[in-house]
Amino acid sequence: SVIVLDEAQLLPPEFLQPILDTLRLLVEHYGVTLVLCTATQPVLTSTERFDKRHNLRGLVAPVPIVGERGSLFDALDRVAIEWPADLQQPVELTTVAARMAQQDCALAIVNTRADATELLAAVDAATGERALHLSAAMCGQHRADVIADIRARLAARRAGTDLRPLRVVSTQLVEAGVDIDFPVVYRALAGLDSIAQAAGRCNREGLLPGKGRVEVFVRKVPAPLSGLRNGMQATRSTLGDTRPVALRPEHFDTYFRHYYDGFASRDARGIVDLLLNQGDMAMNFRSAAEKFRLIDDEDQISLIVPYASADPGARDVAPLIARLHSQDSDRWLLRALQRFTVNARRRAVLPMHQCGDIEEVLPGMFVLRNPIRYDARRGLIDDNDSRQPTLVA
Repeated sequence: SVIVLDEAQLLPPEFLQPILDTLRLLVEHYGVTLVLCTATQPVLTSTERFDKRHNLRGLVAPVPIVGERGSLFDALDRVAIEWPADLQQPVELTTVAARMAQQDCALAIVNTRADATELLAAVDAATGERALHLSAAMCGQHRADVIADIRARLAARRAGTDLRPLRVVSTQLVEAGVDIDFPVVYRALAGLDSIAQAAGRCNREGLLPGKGRVEVFVRKVPAPLSGLRNGMQATRSTLGDTRPVALRPEHFDTYFRHYYDGFASRDARGIVDLLLNQGDMAMNFRSAAEKFRLIDDEDQISLIVPYASADPGARDVAPLIARLHSQDSDRWLLRALQRFTVNARRRAVLPMHQCGDIEEVLPGMFVLRNPIRYDARRGLIDDNDSRQPTLVA
């Protein structure tokens, strides 16, 4: 068997030890071949640290299957990165908006939905035009429609048939599997891998006469986002006093060591101990499985929203919601409704439930009843967002 891990750098550090132990077992004893695919290879081999809590039992030394990575990197070097002199000093989003206003075609990527909402409003105010928006507050169909619009307008700009300004504000979701190509990208400071992924959305096709430009700026992030904060600090530690215009493979060798060391444990849930043979093959598989949650959704609910897509090939969500109200829970129906679902924090939508804006149609399945709660540009609006919704004419 062959196991392919696409975007291998996204393996969560808090679960890294049980993941690597299992993968190594499969490789060494069951003839499995493991392929790690990413432009920013993490360091997943064994490491020894002075603080033994940071030790890692890693994979066997990997064998590169793409040779001459240095020359390939040089051939694909299409962007220049501009860093702030001070990687600690945050900037106001109005400053970023003013810089975007000077560009006819630009993408900005921020770390939180709140920053995306604030920057979107700031860009609108600075330009007098409507920027486009992408975040996980929008359902999958909504995001797909906006991405299709972005691609069409980028193609039209290259063809010279639509030269309207195109400015997009997005969270980091645009960095995974979204094939778009901007001449200028603004990226909030984050992990070095995220900055590299953002750079992959700049001059992606190599069509510019020179290099594309990626400008990094600093924003504060909420304390609960420890992974993001660790990534930012690891970037600062990797760069030190240097400000490279390009990120080379050796930068990531250093970055990931700093990044993983920022976490208190590689096995935060104690899963490895549950899988050790305690005698008579008494391994706690069920307890380990319950603790192994790569996506911690205990504080989240899935909310179906009445988004009406303009795509003629998209489903009409209204009949699907009607079927759900009739207590139909067929698998095909639930799969179709996934395109119109937003994951939201339970505490954010609880007030909406209490006032009747959402209802629980089936156990664990919620539907948004008040359409004003779903904005035509920004997606789901909770009580923490004081801005007025954008209504569809």
